[in-house]
Formats: sequence, structure tokens, C-alpha cells
Amino acid sequence: MSAPPSSYAAAVERYLTGAGIAKSSARIYRISLTTWGWMLAGGPAPTGPARRGAKPPVFPVAAIDDPALPEVLAGLAAARADEMDADTVNRELSIARKAIGWWQRQGWIVGDPTIGIERRPAPPDRTKALAENQIAALWRLDVGLREKTQWKMLYESAARADEVLCLNVEDLYPQDKRGKITAKGGATEWIHWQSGTAQLLPRLIARRTRGPLFLTDRKAPAGTPTLDVCPETGRARLSYRRAEEVFEENTRLLANPLASPEDIDDVDGWTLHRLRHSALTHDAEDGTSTPMLLARSRHASVRSLERYARPGVDSVARHVAERDPAARRRP
Repeated sequence: MSAPPSSYAAAVERYLTGAGIAKSSARIYRISLTTWGWMLAGGPAPTGPARRGAKPPVFPVAAIDDPALPEVLAGLAAARADEMDADTVNRELSIARKAIGWWQRQGWIVGDPTIGIERRPAPPDRTKALAENQIAALWRLDVGLREKTQWKMLYESAARADEVLCLNVEDLYPQDKRGKITAKGGATEWIHWQSGTAQLLPRLIARRTRGPLFLTDRKAPAGTPTLDVCPETGRARLSYRRAEEVFEENTRLLANPLASPEDIDDVDGWTLHRLRHSALTHDAEDGTSTPMLLARSRHASVRSLERYARPGVDSVARHVAERDPAARRRP
């Protein structure tokens, strides 16, 4: 419990610093919470170019508990959702709810006026598998050894990001290019990688013999669970949230090649899950059998595997090019 801030804008800043939102994400969070600030004040949110430079309205954060607000907010949110794409609307709703939950825990407000607002159904994204040239561009990025190793392992093993981030040094069998992970449901299973990961791992591990494989850059704060602290360096295990933020920030230009430099902070990069999705899709394109795909993905059913087994953009492009009558007539 702490003293409430003087205004909604101050509450936003307290949330961004107090909740540990990374600097790379704070700009997007601030824009989203400014947008929601206008609706929480009972007015329409700014749209278009004016949205990025908008200032939040002045009102006390306690006004969020106004019993009449949920009905007004539902109407404003519905109107905005009709003008925006579903992914943006859902992302902004998620950010608003995270902030409201944090303010509730501080004792500044009691209720959540967004409780009756539903996420918008988003059309399926058929481009989640990255093209081969996008994967190649990813490997060319100038990033640290930790990120290079982590991303290579995720792609080469087709493992889930949380599984890889939970790896300890003692779980690795470098000579066999495999490691033990705790899978969904708690089962202990193997993941396998290739030479790219194998070449990077010795440098990442250095002389460590135990503790988390992927570490933060700083010493672990007091209260960090012992299992998440390296006993040799004192650094903490890298969290999923931070790993995702770093990947998203570094891939914004790759994901939006036509974005101008001044807009790059307002666009999204890729998610770590796309490395797993891409690996399984590329395996399927190369003719990997269904039993092997099931074993590699560790899915329990073929139905769960279906969304990964769709041919990607490169495969379809090759298929069309190979059947182009003009191409066949060339000597």
C-alpha cells in the first residue's frame, strides 16, 4: 500500500517504473495507457497521427472507481474497436488491465471498469512462419552472445521459449547436442540442437558447471529463488518477459522493413514463439515425416501439429515458380 498519485498521468509513470516495465516497452505502454486515459475520463481516444503525441487527460486515478464508468467505457471501447485492427485493440486492452491490476495492488483503486470488455477475435495470421531469408537476416543481427545462443537453440530445437529458459548448465549434454527440459505437464524430455548452437554454447557457459544457462546482466536481487541464481556468478536466470522484450525490440526493423526511423518505436517486432513455429514449418516443407514432427514438437496429437505443417511463403513461391510456363520455356 502506498499514497495515491496526484493524477492519472502520475499513476501511469509510477506503474511503468514500479512494475519494472523495460525501457524498450515503456513507450508503447505509455501510448496505450494515454489512449485508455481518455476513455477512462469518459471521452473518445485520439486516433491517427495525433495519438502518438497526445497527452493524457487530467483526472484523479480514484475516478476509475466511478460506478457509472464501466457502461460508458464499454461504449467508447466498442467504438474504438470498430476503427482499429483487432491485434492493436487486444494489446491495448491487455496493457490497460495490467496497469489497473497493479494500481489495485497499491490500494489506489478498488474496481476494474474494463471487466466487461471482451477481447476482439483476430483473424488467423498465416505468416507466423518466418521465411528463410528472414531467418538468415536474424542471424546477421549484431547482438550479444546470450541472444545469439538462445535464438539459435530455439530455432534448431523447435523448443518452447519457457522450456529453454528453464535449462540449467547441468541439464546439457553438449557432446550429444541435446539437453533435458521440463515440458508442459511437468514431464522430463529431451530437446536436440544442431551445430550452430553447439558452437556457441561453450563460449556462453565458459567455466560454469551448474546453475541457470541463460543469465541476466546484473547480480540477482535479494529474494530471488535459489534455483534461479547462478551459484558461480550471482546473476539471475533470464526471465521470459525480458527475453521476449529483447527479441521483439531487436526484430522491429526486420518485421517492418518499410518503417521509418521515427516510427520504429511504435511498431512491433517478432515473438520468440515464431522461431519454434518456423522450425517446425521448415521441417514439414523439407518432407519430415509426421511421427518425427510429433516427436520433435512433442505434441500429443496430429491436430495440434496442423498449424505448423502448412507450407510457408518460400515453399509456396518455389511451387509457383517451378510451374511457371514461361520459366519452363527458358533454355
